[in-house]
Amino acid sequence: MTDIPRPNPQMLGTMPAEISVPSYDREAVSQGVVHLGVGAFHRAHQAAAFEACLNAGDLRWGIVGASLRSRGVADQLGPQDGLYTLCVQDGEGAQDQIIGAIDRVIVAPENPAALLDALASKDTHIVTLTITEKGYMLDPATGVLMHGHDDIAHDRTGPEKPRTAPGFLAKALEMRRACNAPPLTILSCDNVPANGARLRAAVTGIAEGWDSTLADWIGRETAFPQTMVDRIVPATTPEDIAALQERAGYEDPGMVKTEPFMQWVIEDAFAGERPDFSHVPGVQITRSVEEWEKAKLRLLNGAHSTLAYLGALAGIEYIHEVVARPAGAALVEQLWDEAQSTLSPPAELDLAAYRKQLFERFANPALQHRTKQIAVDGSQKLPQRLIEPIAEFYRKGRAPQHLTLGVAAWMQWVTGGRDDGDYTINVDDPLAPVFERIGHPKATVESRVSGLLDLREIFPAELGGNENFRMHLIALVRDLNQQGASRLLSGN
Repeated sequence: MTDIPRPNPQMLGTMPAEISVPSYDREAVSQGVVHLGVGAFHRAHQAAAFEACLNAGDLRWGIVGASLRSRGVADQLGPQDGLYTLCVQDGEGAQDQIIGAIDRVIVAPENPAALLDALASKDTHIVTLTITEKGYMLDPATGVLMHGHDDIAHDRTGPEKPRTAPGFLAKALEMRRACNAPPLTILSCDNVPANGARLRAAVTGIAEGWDSTLADWIGRETAFPQTMVDRIVPATTPEDIAALQERAGYEDPGMVKTEPFMQWVIEDAFAGERPDFSHVPGVQITRSVEEWEKAKLRLLNGAHSTLAYLGALAGIEYIHEVVARPAGAALVEQLWDEAQSTLSPPAELDLAAYRKQLFERFANPALQHRTKQIAVDGSQKLPQRLIEPIAEFYRKGRAPQHLTLGVAAWMQWVTGGRDDGDYTINVDDPLAPVFERIGHPKATVESRVSGLLDLREIFPAELGGNENFRMHLIALVRDLNQQGASRLLSGN
C-alpha cells in the first residue's frame, strides 16, 4: 500500500492547479515575525496576511512560531517544513491554499533559549500573540499583573528560562536593548479590550521586577498598538482532514479551515519596519481601533453569544441552523438594532454592509460552528459583548429587550442544569464551581438571577443592583425555564 504523502517543499511544484501554493522562494525569506501561540486562529489569520505580503514580493515577513505549552502544532508542522493547508469554506465549496510563511515552530518549555534568540534577533521587527486573555497574567478586575501567581513570581526574578508570554517578551527586550536591535512592534491579536495597553502593562510589570530603567526603556522604545481581529476558525475534525485528502491527494494534520471573511484592524503606531498591508484584503490601518472593536464585540460577538446560548439550550448544534429559523434570523436583526444604537462607528465602517456580512457568516453551513463551542467561558466574554451596552441603555433610562435576552439565556445555561431535551448541561467556564453553587437543585429562578447579578467580576454595581434589570431578567429566565428556548426559536 502506498504511503499517503504529507505537504512538503518537493510537492509544491506538482500541486493541482486548483490549490494555491507560495509564489516566492522560501529559502530567500527572512524571519521578521515571531508569533506566540501558534494555534489554528493564527494560521488562518495573521499567517495568511503575512503570506500575502510574501507572495507580493516583500520577503521580510516569514514567521517563527512558538507554542508556550504543548508541542502539538510543532508535531503537526515539523514534518511538513512548516507548510500547511488553509481551507476557506463557504456554501459553494472550499478553496485550498498551501501557506509557507511559517519557517519553524519552537516549543518554548523545551527550548526557551531558542525562543528568546528569535525574539531578540535583529531580523525580527514584529511580534504577534494569540495566547487568550488568560495568557496576559493580569487580574481581570484591576488589570494589574498577578504577582501571586507562581509563574509570574518566577519570571519577575529575571530568569533565563521564562514561563509566561510577558516574561519571554520582557527578557527578549532586555536582550534587544543590550545589542542595540531595532525597535520592536508587539501586536496582541487576542479579543480583549485595549489589548495593546494590557500587553504593555504585563510586560513592563515583569520588567519592573528586575530593573526600573528597563521598564522605562520598554515604554519609550517598544510599540504595543491596539488591534482588533476577526475570523471564524472552527476546530478541525478528522472528517475535514479526510475530505482534504480526498480532493487534494495528501494528508495534512496541520490544516485549518475558515470562512472567506477576515478582518485585522491595527492602530497606526508601529515602532519600526512594517509590512505594506495595503494590498492585503481585510487589513485596515487606522488611527483608533476602539470603535471598530466595540462594533465587533457588540454586533458580531454579542449576537454570536446570544445565538449560542439559546441554540444550545434548544439542542441546536450549529449556529447556521439557528439563523436558518425565521425566529432566529429576526432575533439577530432586533439585537443588532439595539446594539447599533450604542455605537459611534468610524467613517470607514459601513454598519449596514457590516451587518449584511455578519449574517452571511452566521448562515455559512460549511463552517459547522458549534453553539456549545461558542458558549465556553461566558463569564469572561459577556461583560464586553452584552453587559456594557445594556448598562449604557439603563444610563439613558431605557431597557433593551434582546440584549437582555442574551444575558438571560446565559444565566439559564450556567445555572439551569438541564437543556430543553432534559440533558445535563456541562458548563465550561472558570467560574463553573460558583455557578454550580448558585444553581443548586433547590434554587429558584429569583435566587439564581440574584446570585449571578451579585458577581462583580461580571456585573458592575450600577447594573447588578438595578431592580428593573433584575426583574426583567427573572421574567426572561423564568420563561426559558418553563417554556424552553425551543419555543422561542420556533417563533411561538
